[in-house]
Amino acid sequence: MTYCVGMRLERGLVFMSDTRTNAGLDNIATAKKMHTWEIPGERVITLMTAGNLATTQAVVGLIDERTKAPAERSPSILQAPSMFQIARDVGQTLKEVIADNLAGGQEASAAAFGATMIMGGQIKGSAPRLFLIYPEGNFIEASDENPFFQIGETKYGKPILVRAFEPEMGFEDAIKLLLVSFDSTIKSNLSVGLPIDYITYDTDSLCVGQQARIEEGDAYYSAISSGWGEALKVAFGQLPEFRFP
Repeated sequence: MTYCVGMRLERGLVFMSDTRTNAGLDNIATAKKMHTWEIPGERVITLMTAGNLATTQAVVGLIDERTKAPAERSPSILQAPSMFQIARDVGQTLKEVIADNLAGGQEASAAAFGATMIMGGQIKGSAPRLFLIYPEGNFIEASDENPFFQIGETKYGKPILVRAFEPEMGFEDAIKLLLVSFDSTIKSNLSVGLPIDYITYDTDSLCVGQQARIEEGDAYYSAISSGWGEALKVAFGQLPEFRFP
């Protein structure tokens, strides 16, 4: 399992993903789940993946191959005329990879090879866009009513996003909010864990913004984790007392 969040702000886009791919007392592995392609000044595209690792790596591999020789490998996300078309191409690639696995005689259901993806970015001349892509190849787009998407282990980190998200917040506050969401998820589920990757994208910059990996022992993440726990205890103590009738 994994946890990824893509967020649409007035200022631009924010992406964050964990890197855990397997979990157990003696078997923990990591792999990158956030991938970016860009032509500086023309387009920036970020893709995050959750689900069957073989499926997601195959999809990313196919997308990457098509960008290296677009004249011979179509469709290429670096040539598509719109973010909507890129979402369609990525969705179709995901659908085809899952179908190929099933056609190969694997004794498993489609769910075993399933994956979901968050894809966002901007092409020059159009606005930034953010999409959630399903295993069936279809997708939905972020809106004012639905400004962020989660994939993977979503339930533990959603309450703070719903309560604290503001579209006008800056990137720094967005990263802080997402780290609280990730901390809640990591503390609740062994299948999500550090390191955590993030990328920001400023509207109309047409280049990758801030990007970094937060490792185990990171001082700021540790402060967020302990500070949020203490803040919850204080807030709980300030709530009205319950009295039995």
